[in-house]
Amino acid sequence: MEANLPSFHTVVMQEAHAAEICTWSYPPPYNIYGFLPWEQMKGLGVEFGDPGIRLQQYLSVLDEQDQLWGFAQLFPMAGVTRLGLGMRPDWCGRGMGKRFVQAIVDEAKRRRPSDEIDLEVLTWNERAIRTYRKAGFYIADTYERLTPTGMAPFYCMVYDPMANEE
Repeated sequence: MEANLPSFHTVVMQEAHAAEICTWSYPPPYNIYGFLPWEQMKGLGVEFGDPGIRLQQYLSVLDEQDQLWGFAQLFPMAGVTRLGLGMRPDWCGRGMGKRFVQAIVDEAKRRRPSDEIDLEVLTWNERAIRTYRKAGFYIADTYERLTPTGMAPFYCMVYDPMANEE
C-alpha cells in the first residue's frame, strides 16, 4: 500500500496554483480556511495575492505528476519558521497528511536549518491535530487568537520528531 501512495515535493507557488487554491471550497466547519476569489486576492495584495509574499513565503505541494495537492506558507520569525498549510479539500482525510506535512517540513528545514518549526491549529480541528502529531509535532501552548469569525482557541504545535505524543 505504501508504494502506491504519492510522494510530495514543494515548489515556489505559481500564480496559476494560487488562482486554483482560491476556487477550493471546504465543508463546514473547515470553510473558515477558504480564500477570497483570486482577482480579489490580487487586487487587495493579501497573502499569496501579493507577488512578493508569494515568492518569498508560499509553496505549492505537488505529487510526482506535478498535480497540485495543497500549499504552505513558511512565515519567518525570530528563530522560528511558522507553517501555515492547506490541502485540497477533496483529498483531506485520505491518509496522505503525514507525507504532505513532511514535504513542507523538509523545505522549511532546508531554507532555515537552525529554526524551530511550529504551526497554529484551532483546537477543534482534531483531524489536523492527529496528522500533525503523526508528522512529529507536539502541543506546546494554548491561547486565543482572532479569526474571521471572532476569537477562538488555538494550539501552538512544535516540530520535534523525537517527541512523539502517541
